[in-house]
Amino acid sequence: MTAGPEPEHLDHRHRDTLRQIFQHPTSHNIEWHAVRSLMEAVGTVDVGTDGEVEIRVGGAREFFERPAGKDVDEGVVMDLRRLLTAGGYGPSTAGQA
Repeated sequence: MTAGPEPEHLDHRHRDTLRQIFQHPTSHNIEWHAVRSLMEAVGTVDVGTDGEVEIRVGGAREFFERPAGKDVDEGVVMDLRRLLTAGGYGPSTAGQA
């Protein structure tokens, strides 16, 4: 399992969102506002003038488009997993409460 930062600094909502992101099978009801809140807690979120969202966690960064609906799709979840893992938040940190 991946060792990484302890998520004790995250509130229960952030820990729940982190668990949902790493859940198998992939959850299909992760809300964008919950993802954005988690990303602001573990990294930085910058919205460009074109609406593109740049998220940095540790030394990793990804670019996202805000979803049309309230939930993120499976492709975004996969990108979030990659970003969080590269930033030090992997499945082992997601399971800690």
